[in-house]
Amino acid sequence: MQKRKLGNNGLEVPALGLGCMGMSISYGEPDDEESIAAMHEALDLGVNLLVTSDAYGNGINEALIGKAIKGRRSSFLIATKFGNLALAGRANDSGAPALSGGHPDYVPQACDRSLKRLGVDHIDIYGLHRVDATVPIEETVGAMSRLVEQGKVRHLALSEAGAQTIARAHKVHPITAVETEYSLWSRDVEESVLPACRELGIGFMAYAPLGRGFLTATIKTLDALIPKDRRRDHPRFDALNLERNRELLQPLEAIAAAKHATPAQIALAWLLAQGEDIVPIPGTKRRKYLEENSAAANIALTAEEIAKLTAAFPMGVTAGTRYPEKQLKALGI
Repeated sequence: MQKRKLGNNGLEVPALGLGCMGMSISYGEPDDEESIAAMHEALDLGVNLLVTSDAYGNGINEALIGKAIKGRRSSFLIATKFGNLALAGRANDSGAPALSGGHPDYVPQACDRSLKRLGVDHIDIYGLHRVDATVPIEETVGAMSRLVEQGKVRHLALSEAGAQTIARAHKVHPITAVETEYSLWSRDVEESVLPACRELGIGFMAYAPLGRGFLTATIKTLDALIPKDRRRDHPRFDALNLERNRELLQPLEAIAAAKHATPAQIALAWLLAQGEDIVPIPGTKRRKYLEENSAAANIALTAEEIAKLTAAFPMGVTAGTRYPEKQLKALGI
């Protein structure tokens, strides 16, 4: 697996990471045995960056990763996040008076719980999952920086933060990476977030780089999703929007067929071609898809193919917002 550097801090990571959320929640049925096998194979493939959050199953996903990396900790890079209390479905789980997700007193509590679940003595990349509108970002990042001083955390990150928030946070402590949705059908970050990261020398981790599975070209009707799949609540997967959005897939499928690749591989190759500072983190719990995704790093698209895909998926073309309205309000963009 090729390597890339996240920002000016020089943290070297694989060109593709592994998003672990779907192993525990949201998409399909969990399969811990297969998920652990996938993480072990990821290491064999050089995909040693595992990305999670304490909100995924209220810590369940972190505990699963802890099992997978036991005895192999030094071979993995672990990125986890805190502060998305809405997704976790709780105010906190410490028994203490409720604190908001970005409260300076909450930060070390959350970190200590993550360390315990993961079974590690430090976290390689620790991120704020959602910016807390009730707390100045300087206070949250200040508390995060103290974790670096204590050796519990190596690098800091933000998720779904706006350009101005990123700049303010970076003044308090260097931010190594910003983790935000980015794919052919979610190109909003190109407007201000990605330019801000590049101006400040911050790396970019692109989550949902396959459009939550849409860009695999296997979800063309709702019949492809089980009844409790969380994507059914997402506007872009509304039956009418899905019908409109699937028309976007033709150029992607055509290029994939011509290059004897899958649409998912072409979508990832396009994203990798957007800059050496971008690290897509596609999620899967299946070894088969892990292998396919990893192979995307070896696909070289021509300038003409990149331009064709870029033109086929202009910013704003996707029908439906990328989150339900309630979740959109929690984004810092």
